[in-house]
Amino acid sequence: MSQTSVEQLEAPSTTLDESQSKKQPNGSNTQDRDYHQSQPPETAGEGPPSASNDESASSPKSKQSLVKIATVMTSLCACVFLAALEVTIVSTALPTIASHFASDSGYTWIGTSYVLAHTASTPSWGKISDIWGRKPILLIANVIFFGGSLICALVDDLAAFIAGRAIQGLGAAGMQTMVNICISDMFSQRDRGLYYGLTSIVWAVASGVGPVLGGAFTDRVSWRWCFWINLPITAAVFVLLILTLKLPSPNTPVWAGLKAIDWPGSFLIIGGTLMLLLGLYLGGVYEPWNSAPVVCLVLFGIITAGLFILNEWKLAEYPVIPVHLFKTWSSAAAYAVTFFHAFVFMGVAYYLPLYFQAVLLASPLRSGLYLLPFILAITVTAAATGVYIQLSGKYLAAVHIGLVIMTLGIGLMIGLDLDLNWSKLIPFQIVSGIGVGMNFEGPLLAVQTVVPHKDVAAATTAMSFVRTIATAISVVIGGVLFQNEMKGKKQALVDGLGPQLARFFDGATASASVDLVKTLPPEQQLIVRRAFFHSLDRMWIMYTAFSGVGLLLGFFIRAQHLSKEHEAAELGIRKKGHTPESTTDGVVVSTGPGEEHGMTHISSNRGVLRSRD
Repeated sequence: MSQTSVEQLEAPSTTLDESQSKKQPNGSNTQDRDYHQSQPPETAGEGPPSASNDESASSPKSKQSLVKIATVMTSLCACVFLAALEVTIVSTALPTIASHFASDSGYTWIGTSYVLAHTASTPSWGKISDIWGRKPILLIANVIFFGGSLICALVDDLAAFIAGRAIQGLGAAGMQTMVNICISDMFSQRDRGLYYGLTSIVWAVASGVGPVLGGAFTDRVSWRWCFWINLPITAAVFVLLILTLKLPSPNTPVWAGLKAIDWPGSFLIIGGTLMLLLGLYLGGVYEPWNSAPVVCLVLFGIITAGLFILNEWKLAEYPVIPVHLFKTWSSAAAYAVTFFHAFVFMGVAYYLPLYFQAVLLASPLRSGLYLLPFILAITVTAAATGVYIQLSGKYLAAVHIGLVIMTLGIGLMIGLDLDLNWSKLIPFQIVSGIGVGMNFEGPLLAVQTVVPHKDVAAATTAMSFVRTIATAISVVIGGVLFQNEMKGKKQALVDGLGPQLARFFDGATASASVDLVKTLPPEQQLIVRRAFFHSLDRMWIMYTAFSGVGLLLGFFIRAQHLSKEHEAAELGIRKKGHTPESTTDGVVVSTGPGEEHGMTHISSNRGVLRSRD
């Protein structure tokens, strides 16, 4: 007789139904056309609701549930921490790193390569995990991130260093995406708000701690410690995930899984993303906007994106991002709000340290400390919002109020002073942080509640992609606007500094010359500080406008009921019409050949999944 354990954290033992395989040896050849045309591999139907096991609540094992959840969430949050840390830890170290490699263009490529790889690869991770399972794919992402960090810590060649950053971005995309999907598999809609809130806190803390750590390592030890620090953490997380994350994995053979991947869609979305972002990055700084490279990159990026949509809509059997996820106004608005929210958040987190260093002449370490009011406000607000959603089952009010406060806070940034003014710097950051912190969980829950449960993983992956592409575009567009504004100050800089010195603050070279500002005489220092200040001021105006657009779109999101029931999760590739088998202990476990692709189905009507010992 099987016993119920306390959590989904204990995986069920699943085996291939050999007798069924023998009865249908050629089924895969005769029923290919029966696959759902628009249904992804993990979702070929939902199992029946499982029986309740109220007596298990009083089981001695249930007392371990909090410990097990805490252990698993620690591992998952550590993955989020590493992915977020690498976005900002190099922001304060970039001038020193660029100087080490003696490359002005390296300043931007070091940050951009990570973001580009992260953004372009995000959609593919979710679909791969649908085929082979969450845990093995999350572990692979950790290994990739470890390898990229090791390369960055060791190499002395700029090209190899940029490649290492891209590998880091690839692994970080997998970790971030898989964490969100794992949480959706483990918890009910009502409980997800709390756990998404925890990961949002970790993301915010890592984004804030990143500049502090980067500055501390650069000032006190070596900038290479921005990458060495990842190695022991990643190794520890890898071991913890092996020991504690007990999610089921399907019996999908490698070749069968490879055939199920939407290769055209994957290549189209990766190519389109890279071309579009590279075109935006080059435009107006390295090449004129009407130059052939920029026009071709942007144009072909848009065309490729259109081909991707067509492929997902009409051709793909198992689409990377199903088009029907965007069919309602509410879900489309939720994705749009996530875009503008991430766009604004990354702009502040990435460029406010530049204001601290170039205008206020703060050291890298001190600039990280100056950012703490913003990060602490996000942390507290995200935690409070997660608790509110779990207790009330409501998220829409938090979305609307948060967008209003975020727009107000970013607008206040326009009023920052040329000199340090704590009466503005701290309150403005706190207001902005409160608004940002209220919108990490709501839009994702708004999408998950309007799609069938079979599409939750795809919807979560799409949300991760929207967030990552927003951060990438934010860094690129923010950098382009700042560099173009600095180019507009060229004549004033030449008049005050002379042509030889002014060239260090022209366009793309300005951000890499922050340390040089502190060595100038006071009169020349003031000229450069004013140029940085007015250029950044235009950026705050842009981010305020984007936040306002997000605020307007937020009113199209509709409130939905957050269920306390945990629904089925299916992995693998299976045939239409296959019905999972139900057990009597609150667990549904079904594995079948499904064109020789093992399928695992687990469900529970409890808030957190139980499984067999």
